[in-house]
Amino acid sequence: MTNALQATPKIGFVSLGCPKALVDSEQILTQLRAEGYDTAKSYDGADLVIVNTCGFIDAAVQESLDAIGEALHENGKVIVTGCLGAKKDAAGDDIILKVHPKVLAVTGPHALGEVMDAVHLHMPKPHAPFLDLLPPQGVKLTPKHYAYLKISEGCNHRCSFCIIPSMRGDLVSRPIADVMMEAENLFKAGVKELLVISQDTSAYGVDVKFRMGFWNGKPVKTHMTQLVEALGELASQYGAWVRLHYVYPYPHVDAIIPMMAEGKILPYLDVPLQHAHPDVLKRMKRPASGEKNIERIQAWRAMCPDLTIRSTFIAGFPGETEAEFEYLLDFLKEAEIDRLGCFAYSPVAGATANDIPNAVPEEVREERRGRVMLLQEEISKKRLQAKIGKTMRVLVDAVSRTGEATARSGADAPEIDGVVYVKPPYEPHLKLQVGEFVDVKITAADAHDLWAEA
Repeated sequence: MTNALQATPKIGFVSLGCPKALVDSEQILTQLRAEGYDTAKSYDGADLVIVNTCGFIDAAVQESLDAIGEALHENGKVIVTGCLGAKKDAAGDDIILKVHPKVLAVTGPHALGEVMDAVHLHMPKPHAPFLDLLPPQGVKLTPKHYAYLKISEGCNHRCSFCIIPSMRGDLVSRPIADVMMEAENLFKAGVKELLVISQDTSAYGVDVKFRMGFWNGKPVKTHMTQLVEALGELASQYGAWVRLHYVYPYPHVDAIIPMMAEGKILPYLDVPLQHAHPDVLKRMKRPASGEKNIERIQAWRAMCPDLTIRSTFIAGFPGETEAEFEYLLDFLKEAEIDRLGCFAYSPVAGATANDIPNAVPEEVREERRGRVMLLQEEISKKRLQAKIGKTMRVLVDAVSRTGEATARSGADAPEIDGVVYVKPPYEPHLKLQVGEFVDVKITAADAHDLWAEA
């Protein structure tokens, strides 16, 4: 038995990119574990390395190429998957193979079968897989107390700055029964926060014409609102949170807000608006570009005063005039987005936005991004200061040796939003634990984070 264990092939794994890519990595690792492969903690201990890449912007492409190069140098046997695997250069050649011709195989994103075929070819699977080592929820790369739930793959939109549809394809919604089964397995495994992700969460079910599915013997449509309602009911059974990401502001999203006000899901919406001026949105070819977003945001907050809105914006998009940029600043002042990220426009090879005339100089793009973030710092500080003195429930992410906890409130998504620093309880036997909910009183705030007492 000892020899058999020593002979088990070990696979190293490098996962880059967004949470959607992270879920792809988790699925590959789950399949590897199911087939009896082991995972390696270092390049030296691996028989083979898989690198899951990102290819959205130039910086991500370079990071992925560097990671592949490092894996080749340190190990030598490398299989590449992910978004960069689907990208070609201007001559139509594979970008990865052009830079790193020694990689064993290259696949695109969401390619579990192709990745496993490559693994089987270069590192045959063990004869006796240890299936009892595979938990029902699969292998996860996140901490035990939160997990991402991907409800669909691909996107039907053709935003001019984005090449994701060319890499991940059109929208393909997962069957609602499969989504709910995965959610239940995650809650049973101790997950306290489920983060719903996709390229366009609001469009869930469009590709299958909102087909009727079944969960626990009840009919449930493959539709965003019914999925969220079902997830909220399931989460309440386990005392857990459900958080929504990548929600486009279509009218039917209005039906989700009362569920937030009633506490069924977190009062948090990640809405990637990207800009506010109608002409810029048209050049971006954004979905819901004709929606009156400021009125919608105000209506949402009227229905659910505790609602937290996160969004991302692009400064210096091709053709953006100073007047259009000022329009964006005025929108942000009025909307008072709680959590905001802003990127200076970065040309992406293959994006149609590259053909739009009147490109904004790089220094102007960066200067405008800086102005947005300066304004947002004032807005964020004001909104967080208003929370001082309030009591709120937080989820503990880490606890120091001295007992101080780093936690998150319902307004804070992991890794992208702020945190709540919690003083240790006065009684030593009440030391906070990672993955537990605790009610705290907010005592201080800055532009990004909160401080509290348990």
